Amino acid sequence: MSDASTPDSVEPDHEHEHRHEGPGYATPQAAIEEGEREKLAYVMSLYVGTDVDAPDFVSVVDLDPDSDTYCEIVDRIELPNRGDELHHFGWNACSSSCHMEGLERRHLIVPGQRSSRIHVLDAQDRRNPELETVIEPEEVFEYDLSAPHTVHCIPDGEILISMLGDADGELPGGFLELNEDFEIEGRWEPPGEIEMNYDYWYQPRQNVMVSSEWAAPETYYPGFDLEDVEAGNYGQRLHFWDWEAGTVEQTIDLGEEGLIPLEVRFLHTPESTHGFVGAALSSNIFHFWRDESAADGDGAYRAEKVIDFESREHDDWDMPVPALPTDILISMDDRYLFGSNWLHGEVWMYDISDPSNPRRADSLSVGGTFGEVQEVQDRELAAGPQMIQLSLDGERLYWTTSLFSSWDDQFYPEEAERGSVMLKADVDPRKGTMKLDEDFLVDWGECPAGPARAHEIRWPDGDCTSDVWQ
Repeated sequence: MSDASTPDSVEPDHEHEHRHEGPGYATPQAAIEEGEREKLAYVMSLYVGTDVDAPDFVSVVDLDPDSDTYCEIVDRIELPNRGDELHHFGWNACSSSCHMEGLERRHLIVPGQRSSRIHVLDAQDRRNPELETVIEPEEVFEYDLSAPHTVHCIPDGEILISMLGDADGELPGGFLELNEDFEIEGRWEPPGEIEMNYDYWYQPRQNVMVSSEWAAPETYYPGFDLEDVEAGNYGQRLHFWDWEAGTVEQTIDLGEEGLIPLEVRFLHTPESTHGFVGAALSSNIFHFWRDESAADGDGAYRAEKVIDFESREHDDWDMPVPALPTDILISMDDRYLFGSNWLHGEVWMYDISDPSNPRRADSLSVGGTFGEVQEVQDRELAAGPQMIQLSLDGERLYWTTSLFSSWDDQFYPEEAERGSVMLKADVDPRKGTMKLDEDFLVDWGECPAGPARAHEIRWPDGDCTSDVWQ
């Protein structure tokens, strides 16, 4: 048994003194108890890879069941250029800044994955955000970086963005830092610390950051090619950083069972060193944790495969179809791990009360290649569950269906013709069950300019995939 199963290793530290004067919540438990039910969602919406010649936009979706516009896109913030490929985004401040008096969770940082253009939206009016400023690609390229991905705020009000390529779309990637006035501060890390980059999460009380690997933009932009896997062009490693120094302290090679480690999450409890990463191509979930007894007592991180989704045979495929778990998240109480198997068409939840031995709690088979539910409200689904977001109280799981435009076109070409959808499951965290809410459907196939794709989801006042605690 590893120390991961030590019950007190994931218990919240209620002894930590909080002087809560800034944005967010003092603790994850406060987010659960004080956070209101989500009434709006911001959703990345894009036309890249479709026949619609229009700029990408940010959708504001009404999630208030008492509203006349429930399940409707009530505002679209159109961006000034075409072809950005909006992907992931984040806030200028979250609960990690809860000690910073005067700082607000007000601005959305919205990068373009393909353009490397970074947009800043003022969301003071939660229902009608406005574009405030744009950092043009040429400004980003000056730091030999491109392809912005994960956006996290830093506790002192600055913003850190993982960048997947250099200025030419090749390796290595790195991290770009913005100051609180949304100006480029520079590269966060000394160049050369890593080759590949993708998602990251930090745990400031443990002085650690973990980052994962996708590939060079020039590799994944055109679509997926098995020859790139055989050539070693996709990642399979985790990097553990000294958070204050910005340097890599340890790298773990996950091997062939850890190919393409994408979304990476620490538990919300700031004392915890436990976390999970989904290896998309290998269709595995790894648990990682700091083993204090390792390395002659100085401690080191370990990683171990704890969930394995088996490939399935399909008449239309000449090889077994991998599950492709492309997104994972941890409930705010750190009890459940949720995820999406985009190709199989499945959303799932595992009880991670013992993080080294996750226990499957429930799943839904919807959309994708094998989903038992292939239409909702007579609307045929064109792809499987992809980006997920959970309510702060853990009782509502939402998801969209677009992964990346060129990958969508390769595996689910009808997504470009029909557009994405947003679906929802009602979750009972006490019983560990989920039920598809067939009364809930948001349809990007009905957008005024034509069908659009929908990707990452955020709540206006914090969520399970963007809030970090000090």
